[in-house]
Amino acid sequence: MGGQRAQLVDERDSQSSAASRRPAVADGPPPELVFKRRLRPAQVVRELWGARELVRALAERDLRARYKQAVLGFAWAVLTPLALCAIFTLVFHRAVKIDTGSVAYPLFAYVGLIVWQFFSNTMNQGALSLANNLSLLNKVYCPREVFPLATMLVASVDMVIGVGVLGLLFLIFWTAPAATFLWVLPLLAIQFAFTYGVALILSVAVVYLRDVRHLLPIITQMGVFATPVAYPLAQIPQRLQEIYVGFNPLGAVIEGYRGALLYGDAPDGTLTSIAAVSSLVFLVGGYLLFKKLETGIADVA
Repeated sequence: MGGQRAQLVDERDSQSSAASRRPAVADGPPPELVFKRRLRPAQVVRELWGARELVRALAERDLRARYKQAVLGFAWAVLTPLALCAIFTLVFHRAVKIDTGSVAYPLFAYVGLIVWQFFSNTMNQGALSLANNLSLLNKVYCPREVFPLATMLVASVDMVIGVGVLGLLFLIFWTAPAATFLWVLPLLAIQFAFTYGVALILSVAVVYLRDVRHLLPIITQMGVFATPVAYPLAQIPQRLQEIYVGFNPLGAVIEGYRGALLYGDAPDGTLTSIAAVSSLVFLVGGYLLFKKLETGIADVA
C-alpha cells in the first residue's frame, strides 16, 4: 500500500511539473486576429453614393405611405406650420408683443417654423428608421446610415413645399426677399449637418433603449418653445447666446435665415461659427457612435 501511495504521489508531481512547463493560454485571440474597424471618409462617401438609389426608393416609399389615402395629400406638409404660425401670431405677437421691426410677424414666425418642422420631422422619423426596417436590415446589405438619411430626404421634400408657401407669404405681405438671401446656402449646410447627426444618434439609441421613443414627443413639444421659432434669438440673454447656440445650432440658423431673407443682414459671424463647429461635432460624433453600435443592431432588436 505504501508503494502504491508513493507511486501516485510521483505521478501527480510529474503531471503538475508538465503542466507548469506548458505555455500559458491567452485570454483572447492574438492581436493580429482582433477585428479592427477603420472608417475612411472616402470609403464612407463611396458607399453612400453607391446606395443613392436605395435612399431614393426608401424616401419614395415613406412619402407614399405618409400621404396614402389622404384627401389633402401633400397639403399636410404646410398645414401644420401654418396652423402653428396662426397660433404664434395670436399668442406671441398679440399677447406677448414680440417686436419684429418692419417685418410682418407671420413671415417672421414662418421662417423659423420651416426650419423646425424639417428638424422635428427628421428627428421623429429618423429615430424610428432602424426599428421600422429591421426585416429589411437583415435581408439587404447596405450602409445602415441610409435609413436616417432617407427620412431627412422626405423632410427635405416637405421643406421645399414649405418654401413655396413662404413665397406666397412674401406676395401677401408685399415683401421681397432681401439681397443677402445667398447666405441661406451655408446656413442650410449647418442645418443639414446638425439634423443628420441628431437623427443618427437617436436612430441607434431607440434600438438599444426603447424608452427613447417615448421621449420624442416631449422633446418635440418642448423644443419648439426652447428654440427661437416664435421669438428672436435676442430674447435670450446675450451672455448666454454663445453657449445656447453651441447646444442648439438651430438658434443661429433660424436667426441667420431671418437676417438674410427678411432684414438684409449677414448672419452673426461668431454665433454662426459656433453653430457650424457644433453641428460638425454632432455629425461626426453621431456617425462614429452609429458605426460603433450598428454591428449589434440585429442581435439587440
